[in-house]
Amino acid sequence: MSYGIVTEQITTFDTELRLESGRILGPIDIAYETYGTLNEDRSNAILVTHAWTGSAHLAGRYSEDEKRGGWWDDIVGPGCLLDTDRYFVICSNVIGSCFGSTGPTSTNPKTGKRYNLAFPVITVRDMVKAQTLLIDRLGIKKLFCVLGGSMGGMQALEWATQYPDRIASAVVLATTPRPSAQAISLNAVARWAIFNDPTWKKGEYRKNPKDGLALARGIGHITFLSDESMTAKFGRRFSARDGQFDFFGQFEVERYLNYNGYNFVDRFDANSFLYLAKALDLYDVAAGCESMEEAFAPVSAPMQFFAFTSDWLYPPAQTEEMVDTLNKLGKKTEYHLITSAYGHDAFLLEHQTFTPMVRQFLEGIKP
Repeated sequence: MSYGIVTEQITTFDTELRLESGRILGPIDIAYETYGTLNEDRSNAILVTHAWTGSAHLAGRYSEDEKRGGWWDDIVGPGCLLDTDRYFVICSNVIGSCFGSTGPTSTNPKTGKRYNLAFPVITVRDMVKAQTLLIDRLGIKKLFCVLGGSMGGMQALEWATQYPDRIASAVVLATTPRPSAQAISLNAVARWAIFNDPTWKKGEYRKNPKDGLALARGIGHITFLSDESMTAKFGRRFSARDGQFDFFGQFEVERYLNYNGYNFVDRFDANSFLYLAKALDLYDVAAGCESMEEAFAPVSAPMQFFAFTSDWLYPPAQTEEMVDTLNKLGKKTEYHLITSAYGHDAFLLEHQTFTPMVRQFLEGIKP
């Protein structure tokens, strides 16, 4: 059952944010949605942080006619994991995205035109710095929990390490302390796909460069799946629409990637895709530190980590490296390795596998 009808809000911060690069960004818009009610002492707020191409539309529907709910609709609402009778749930769109928060599609106040590639390179740390502006405006001094997967997990790590006094707990799913060379290389190929689309025009396009962006999405989507899940869903079945020896005939998996890629073009901006991919590649929880031990030393909140056995994008060993480091430092840490065939996307598709553990973890947190 969906949470119900929700409304997106956009708030503007007439401020200049100094980014990790040294560049200045401002003013800043942040799009967000909330669910439930903030209690009197403002101690029941949970911030859910989204992944690469996610948005603030975590749960619910914008109208009765909308067929699908938010991207994690099943975990938000009365009696759900994020029980809105108990918690005040917030989800904000990251800066650099194209769903309401300031990004390359926004108007550059200095020129009156879209930023496009004049938009500064941003990092996950910058995204979280911008989120603190929203949390301050909502009058929340300390979040009960920050919860996210993949790039959302990176944001949770940043809250835990950069703002340790502002969170009471963190739940980190399917993420990494730093993407591997393989993960970076796959994003590089996706970038080439966009760069080589003649309609991209070095970011100055009027219409989304559909062929390049669709191909980039196809490359990225493969990394979210696993061999086991793709075999179960598609096998080596050939499309019933094509002859097997037709040169342009497609396997079912090819047809799926084609559909998924071109469908993505209708809802996401190519430049935002590029900027967020760059932020993923640049991520390093230990940036500015001599070691991971130094990076995690400030952590004071209990942290819960989840990894998934078939996730080859951010494999379990990368999560376990963080957990081992936190354990050596004597931090309150909990780790679960979930058996799953769904690959990296398991945290989105199989919430029932981790819901009981997260629920128990949250019940033990004191705000």
